[in-house]
Amino acid sequence: MSTVLCVPQWQGSAAESARFLADGAHRTARLVPADRVLTVDVPESDGPMAGGVRAADALVGVQRATEEALTTIDDFVLTAGGDCAVDLVPISAAAAKYGADLTLLWIDANPDVYGPGDPFSGAFHGMVVRTLLGDGPPALTPKTVLTPQQVVFAGVRVVDDCEQEYLRNKGLDVGELEAAFEGLKGPLYVHLDLDVLDPTEFASVGYSYPVGPSVARVLELIAGLDDVVGAAITEHAPRARDLREEEVVRALGTALLRFA
Repeated sequence: MSTVLCVPQWQGSAAESARFLADGAHRTARLVPADRVLTVDVPESDGPMAGGVRAADALVGVQRATEEALTTIDDFVLTAGGDCAVDLVPISAAAAKYGADLTLLWIDANPDVYGPGDPFSGAFHGMVVRTLLGDGPPALTPKTVLTPQQVVFAGVRVVDDCEQEYLRNKGLDVGELEAAFEGLKGPLYVHLDLDVLDPTEFASVGYSYPVGPSVARVLELIAGLDDVVGAAITEHAPRARDLREEEVVRALGTALLRFA
């Protein structure tokens, strides 16, 4: 059995198209062939910056609602976003269940290791991995955090200097996409941010970056994984309906749900 946890949160993004992320979450949830869909309520407003984080209060509320939703699910969960911060609570829940054996495969064009004091927008979706490592905003830090040894980056191609310094201090590497998939052992949690894809094949994201991997290659790499215990598809921000892109989301969701 499988459940799509739809979290239409957009407040974690600073993109001009951020509000499209809510529709993207609902579309992803409809396209992924799970047994059921459970949707988390998300406020329509954002709110002020607090502690260096945009819309901090709204984000805390969504985290609590997501925690409550997860307590009602016993089967395989695929989280549909929304900005990529929607996956913080599901990943933390997997870490609590599997402990140090869990590996997080973070497939994303960005490492998302900004800190609240770094010179950037204050958008929380840029701080998610750092927060999962216990170094993010205290109000948004989950109950169970990861160690650097549990995090594997795949597809990262945009890293700011402050992020690079943090990665270096933590002993984290953002090497080639192919190498990231080699030798992975479960239990494995797969986070897939759609901005990792080449924008010529998928452009409905808040921020797009040139020269990404093809959809076919990402699907091939996912097919080679084993013992996946949870997954997410995030950062879908459709401005209009695109049947070709819908097929991409459906294919990715199908590939990830084979582990259910």
